[in-house]
Parts: sequence; structure tokens; C-alpha cells
Amino acid sequence: MDNRLSFDYNYLMSDFVKDGITKEELAGYEKKVAQICDVLDAKRKDGINTLTAWMDLPYSQDAIVEDILSTADAIKAKFDNFVVLGIGGSALGPIAVQQALNHIYYNDLSKEARNGCPRLYVIDNVDPERMEALFDVIDIEKTMFNVITKSGSTSETMSQYLLARDLLKAKLGDKYIENIIVTTDEVKGNLAKICKDEPFKKFIVPDGVGGRFSELCPVGLLPAAVCGIDIKAMLQGAAIMDEICKEKNLYKNPAAMFAVQQIIAMGKGKNISVMLPYADSLKYIADWYAQLWAESLGKKYDNDGVIVNKGQTPVKSIGVTDQHSQVQLYTEGPSDKVITFIGVENYRASVEIPGGYDDIPSLSFLKGHTFNELILSEQYATEYAINAAQKWTRSITLSKVNANTLGQLLYFFEMETAFAGELMNINTYDQPGVEEGKNATYALMGRAGYEAKKAELDSKQPKKAEFVIG
Repeated sequence: MDNRLSFDYNYLMSDFVKDGITKEELAGYEKKVAQICDVLDAKRKDGINTLTAWMDLPYSQDAIVEDILSTADAIKAKFDNFVVLGIGGSALGPIAVQQALNHIYYNDLSKEARNGCPRLYVIDNVDPERMEALFDVIDIEKTMFNVITKSGSTSETMSQYLLARDLLKAKLGDKYIENIIVTTDEVKGNLAKICKDEPFKKFIVPDGVGGRFSELCPVGLLPAAVCGIDIKAMLQGAAIMDEICKEKNLYKNPAAMFAVQQIIAMGKGKNISVMLPYADSLKYIADWYAQLWAESLGKKYDNDGVIVNKGQTPVKSIGVTDQHSQVQLYTEGPSDKVITFIGVENYRASVEIPGGYDDIPSLSFLKGHTFNELILSEQYATEYAINAAQKWTRSITLSKVNANTLGQLLYFFEMETAFAGELMNINTYDQPGVEEGKNATYALMGRAGYEAKKAELDSKQPKKAEFVIG
């Protein structure tokens, strides 16, 4: 099977766009990219301390994968539902992979049509209506809950866990243990402590792997395997892309090239990165990418402690739907965006457009064509229109969406992010802005040890009624 990915940046270049990137600008980054390859290789060898252990996930998990597959088989045999309790990368990755590789209406299929696999629910919010609604549609006795949080202190996930545990205990007594699997740190954090007294089946989030880089470890691999996805092929695809992205030659390394182009783009005021997949299967790749790009690169300080307020805002979109909502802005609005098309050469279905209304030329021309032709034509036409407006676009094309090409795509975006972080001289792997919000939440909810933060919140200047309507 052809598992190619191709990367086209013609419409970023000055050959096609008036303010585009010049060949000379790219040449100015050749030595820097070679140096960054060495830096990343050195960090990889110390992956735990540098939080780059995700780079070795395609190779370091043979025994873990076998455990995941064995566990997945046991879950399929016993349970009708598999519920992921997680947030951020613990949810966005499993959602993206499930949408990409399984039936679009997977949960609506019969169990036979799902090849005996459970329905999948990913609960990534604490909206009380959503929490209540989940228990309206699942039989809790026939549901496996996968609690995913490395720290075990993520308030959203742990509150969901406490609710599920309480309901399970009320229904099943001591057997509730059999309906919960945790994915967490090996020894640190609340869940690791809980597992000493409550012997849940446990998978480990490896040291050196942050949440937004965790899809290719048990965080994402277990939900995928439970739903029948070929996780070995995903890891094989990631390994293929890893080898490509070790290339020191800028012109042969797509992750380095795309990162360099985004850095140049930001320097020219293009501080929005639009992800525009032309396949419903890849719809949630845009959501997953948004966290990866925003949380990794949006930083106040650089590595020298200088305030820089760097970052590029990711925007998620979907073709052709957003041709009728966002593309007007992309073509005629400000030139502050880089738009990345993700296309597919060969869709997994082919559907012919029937004839009818031969007396209406604006309809009859569709006869004999396919939806495949239509969506590819729409992608090409939109790319053409945006380029005609002298706006910046690039494209990634998958020969076909399968586990191998998806593994390549996920790993590519991770490597592009790693290169971009090095080029920006920022810490790609921390998220102090997120931590501030977490600490404020703990204080408001009365967590011990956060009294000073609560006092800080209480002393905050109150809002003024004159600026409130209604």
C-alpha cells in the first residue's frame, strides 16, 4: 500500500506571492537547521530531563504495545463502552485518531459492524449537563473507564473519576475495580498513590513525555487499540517520519522546512496558522494541532529570560464546510495568516453523483462525476482563489488515510513544533500560562496550600457594574 506524504510550499514562495519567502531567506537557515538537528539529537539522548522522550516512542514500546493489545482484547470481550476521562492531549489525541481511522459514525454502528469493539466516548469537559448526559446513554456495568492524567491532580479529570468511581461502587460494590483503568505516572502523583490501595490496571505515561506529545504512548494507543485501530502501523508510520526529520539538509526535511517558513511568516506579521483539512476523517487533527502549536510556542519569555510574547495563533477549519464561512476572510481579509491545506489523494470510498434535471444546466453538469472529484476540485479551487488573492498557503497530501500515514502526520507536526521552538529560542515543553489558571482554580475550589493565591484573587480589583449590560 502506498503510504506517501507530500509537502508542497509553492504558494509561500516569492515566485508565486509578492511578499513571499525568497530562496535567499531559506538559504539563510541552512546552517541553523543543521545545528538544531544536533541539538535535538543531544536532547533526545537525555529525553527525560529535556522532555523529548516522545521522540523515541516509535521504538521503545514493544512490550507495552503487547500489553495494550492484550488488555484491549479483554475489554472488547467484556464491555460495550469505553470512556476516556481526560483533557488536553489526553482527549484531543484519542478523538483525532478515532475520527481519522474508524467509521465516521462508529458509535452508531452495531457491535458486529464495529468488529466487537466497544463504543468510544471521550469526556474532555466538566459541563454538568454533559456529565449527566453520559450516564443516560451508557450502561455503567458494561463500561470501562480510562482515567488519564499524569499528575493525578488535574481537577477536571479527577472530578470525573470521582463521579464514575462513586457510581460504580454503588452499582458493583468491590468489583468496581474491574471497570477502571488508569494511565498516569509510574510513581508520582495522586493516581499512582491511589493505585497502591485500589489495584486498578495501570499504564504508564513515560517520563519526558508531555500531554500534548503523548498520543503515541499508552495515553492514545490504548483507546485506539480498544477500538480496533492498528497501533503498530501508527508507530511504524511515526518511525518513518522520524527518519525523514533527522535529515540535516533543510530541503529534504519537511518538518524543518515548514518550521522555518512559519518563523519567517511570523517575522512578516503572519501570526495566525490556519489548519484546513479536506477530509472529515482528518477534522480533529486541526483540534489536536491547535493545542500542540499554541501551548508549545505561545510563550512570554525566551530561554534567556527576555520578555518576547512569542507565538502564532492556530485556527481550526474544515474543507469544504468552511469555504462557506471562513474563506471569504482568508481571501479578502488581512494578510496575516499561513493556511495549511491537508488533502487526501485516495479517499476510502467512491460515491457517484446521480443524474437528474437535465434541463437545468447548473445541476446537470454534475452527472457522471463523483463526490471524490468534487471535493478535490473544491480544494484545488480554494487554494487557487487564496493564492490569486496573494495570500500564503501550503499543503500536505496523504496518499490515503490509514494508520501508517496518520502516524507519519502526527509525528511530523510534533517535529515541526520542536524545530520551531528551537528557532524561537523558547521552552517548547512547558506551559506556565496554563499552570496559572490551574492554580487559580485550586484556590477558588478551596484546595489546601493555595491560600495565598485565594487571597490574591480576593484582592483583585472588582469589576464595575457600569461596564455590564443586562
